[in-house]
Amino acid sequence: METKATCPYCGVGCGVLIEHDGARITGVRGDPEHPANFGRLCTKGSTLHLTARPETRLQFPELRDTKGEARRRVGWDEAIDVAARRFADVINEHGPDAVAFYISGQLLTEDYYVFNKLMKGLIGSNNVDTNSRLCMSSAVAAYKQTLGADAPPCSYEDFALTDCLLIAGANPAYAHPIAFRRIEDAKAARPDMKIIVVDPRRTDTAAMADLHLAILPGTDIWLYNAMLNVLLWEGQVDQAFVRAHTEGFDALRDHVREITPAVAAEICGVKADDIRTAARWWGEAPAAMSLWCQGLNQSVHGTHNGAALIALSLATGKIGKPGSGPFSMTGQPNAMGGREVGGMANLLSGHRDLANPEHRAEVARLWGVDSVPEKPGLTAIELFDAMHEGRIKALWVACTNPAQSLPEQERVREALARCDFVVMQDAYRSTETAPFADLLLPASTWGEKEGTVTNSERRISHVHRALPPLGEARADWRIVCDFALALGPRIGRNDAARLFPYASPEEIFAEHAATTRGRDLDIAGLSYALLDAHGPQQWPFPEGATVADATARTRLYADGRFPTADGRARFVVPTGRLTAERADARFPLRMTTGRLRDQWHGMSRTGKVARLYNHVDEARIELNADDMATRGIRSGELVRVKSRRGEVVLRAAASDEIRSGQAFVAMHWGANTLNSAGANALTLREFDPYSKQPELKHATVQVEKAELPFQALIMRGQGDKEGGEASGGGDDPAGITLTRAEALAPWLERFSYASLALAGRDHPAVVLRIAHHQPIPPEWLAELDALLGLDDEHCLAYSDTRRGITKRARIEDGVLVGLRLTGETAAAGWLRDVIVERQPTAELRRWILAPLANPPAAAKSRGRIVCNCLNVAESDIAAAIGGGAGFDELQATLKCGTTCGSCVPEIKRLVAAGRSAA
Repeated sequence: METKATCPYCGVGCGVLIEHDGARITGVRGDPEHPANFGRLCTKGSTLHLTARPETRLQFPELRDTKGEARRRVGWDEAIDVAARRFADVINEHGPDAVAFYISGQLLTEDYYVFNKLMKGLIGSNNVDTNSRLCMSSAVAAYKQTLGADAPPCSYEDFALTDCLLIAGANPAYAHPIAFRRIEDAKAARPDMKIIVVDPRRTDTAAMADLHLAILPGTDIWLYNAMLNVLLWEGQVDQAFVRAHTEGFDALRDHVREITPAVAAEICGVKADDIRTAARWWGEAPAAMSLWCQGLNQSVHGTHNGAALIALSLATGKIGKPGSGPFSMTGQPNAMGGREVGGMANLLSGHRDLANPEHRAEVARLWGVDSVPEKPGLTAIELFDAMHEGRIKALWVACTNPAQSLPEQERVREALARCDFVVMQDAYRSTETAPFADLLLPASTWGEKEGTVTNSERRISHVHRALPPLGEARADWRIVCDFALALGPRIGRNDAARLFPYASPEEIFAEHAATTRGRDLDIAGLSYALLDAHGPQQWPFPEGATVADATARTRLYADGRFPTADGRARFVVPTGRLTAERADARFPLRMTTGRLRDQWHGMSRTGKVARLYNHVDEARIELNADDMATRGIRSGELVRVKSRRGEVVLRAAASDEIRSGQAFVAMHWGANTLNSAGANALTLREFDPYSKQPELKHATVQVEKAELPFQALIMRGQGDKEGGEASGGGDDPAGITLTRAEALAPWLERFSYASLALAGRDHPAVVLRIAHHQPIPPEWLAELDALLGLDDEHCLAYSDTRRGITKRARIEDGVLVGLRLTGETAAAGWLRDVIVERQPTAELRRWILAPLANPPAAAKSRGRIVCNCLNVAESDIAAAIGGGAGFDELQATLKCGTTCGSCVPEIKRLVAAGRSAA
């Protein structure tokens, strides 16, 4: 059977067909009819079925009575009753502003709606915020300051229609791969199309650009101001459009008058001529479009970053036309839906503003309550600060992981530990936030949910449920409604049953749609039935609209009228501020953060799939080779990375993508994969004054070699009877790998450095890398051996006590399935391949415990996997390139890059490097 759903990862909103037998998900494929992806899926989306396993799911409620004790299993009635009583006690004693919800852009719109209504309509506080605050709130504020409403005006089809695409602070090749496929297609079809990429790193996105502006972090505004300066001097400003449809241009014109390309070049660290070229391409293009994401948003001036970029569209009148306009890509699958229902501390349903008394009165009338509270709610950083100070005494976290994703992790964890009562509503039991939860509530997850999501181009899709929730898990909206019904009477509200009467998500959607009537996002004409009959639809879709007039919704503002009081767009004079903290002698390196190609957010889902580690299998800090040489660091060595807030130990990797003085760390790795909180132990919580979005993208750091001489490597694969990664079902032995990984995670904090990952494909293994400042206690090693079945008397063993070297290897039926190397790990690389490829050991047995960095002739070492879809290694590609193969030949013979296409940019780089070397 097949069921229609959408991918739960990035904001592209790809359609997915779930293949299942009614009891388990057996596969996925892209929905060829969905207008976001037309059947394409990236590496993450194409492996969704491999995440639908029960081993690490939260399947029943768990409760503890006091901090520090173990949680016990309880029934739903007791769980809801305790939650209602504890929240009611806080509200009745300290007031409604002493409780808070912290929710997620991964929730469905219906889930978001009831959370918002519960806090603002029943409890009487605005303390509901979301991880979208970390993601898109600066784009929201920029749209509202300039265009009047949170309404991205473009569509994906504009990629094929633009003549000049400016990609700023985004790496869609990794973060939005299916959107990037459309950009690649557009460039291939129209080679004269100009692509400009603004990014401190030479990412895979930047590598395909006609012009890469590798600006210094935090200098975006200066670049766009200088581009506007060029447009003014060269007569490329559409003065007629500016006069007829905008306000505030004179002030901005005066502001940029002295910001010439020469001035900006000094600040941005790029050539003045390149700035002029970018401006001329933009000005001369019949259609010009900008695309941005977290590189602009996650800044202390993220709102003005967006406003300065939007000004280029307004000044040239390139908005509301095919191939033209500003376009923000959302980072999460339903960040847009959450904004639509007002699921943030400063918003109300239907794109209404909390600060507007008329809007508050409208929402109160729609909900049938006396009033909506006027006092602004606490946004994400403010919320956790208040909790740290003891002002928030009860917190409900849903479908997000603040103990991994928020900046200044030490402070965040202190806040969670201090909070009197923490509820975590999630599908997974072992996120970094789980240890802080007093009550765990099992929620249904992808494949088990019904509702709607809205993607980056304002397109609403109906998500269908393929399977019933696992165990005792419940739909998020159902949990919220149950809690509301139990809480209401305890806080003197006898109208809870009237406010939360829903028997299905469809009833919630109908109410939400009604609240949008007459608003800029009016979807009063949408219903589940229409979405099922005609597929995903873009808003606005008011009552009386038809599917046939969809082209009128493809892009906004074609008539030059904007949703402001006078119908005119606004120019904003932006700040001249740079980054929140400046590099200095003590912290000389500018660290930026970002995404990997095959992982997503905190890895609570993608981290369950072994093959998604095959491209990058360990957290690392990427550095310029000159900076490494200055510090006496070689690629592959461990380094200590310190900021003003914390420190972490990471593997160093030389990168030619980064200029001297900079560094890069992926944001995914947290305490379930490292002995630290990862990048967010280093980032800072200072935020934009308008959007309240923190500067997660940048921090200054120092890097020095970590002297951790006592190292170990432990790998445990599967025996013949333990199944493979693609196997499904409740007790399938393939889950043993996930169970082992979960059991090893608590060990990470014991060591000065530790990294936990999966490896392989059809027969996955768990990999634990350890480095310590003193000899690893033998009793620890004995415990680990017992945990992983490496204490069997039949294991091969070697010991050199004088040198501190001990090794163990488990071989079953002629196959190496387990390994521990302590004190010497030279053979780790090729032995990993022996385990995950299940290579016969008859000719390898005598070499397994030898200190061999290079594999013996009998071993087949493949190395890093470039094409995850078809399991093509970098060594395979390099060999073919060495034989004279070009990109087309590689696709024809190895088939790499022919499925999802996520690896295409890297393959092209390998081909180019091979030609250069030749």
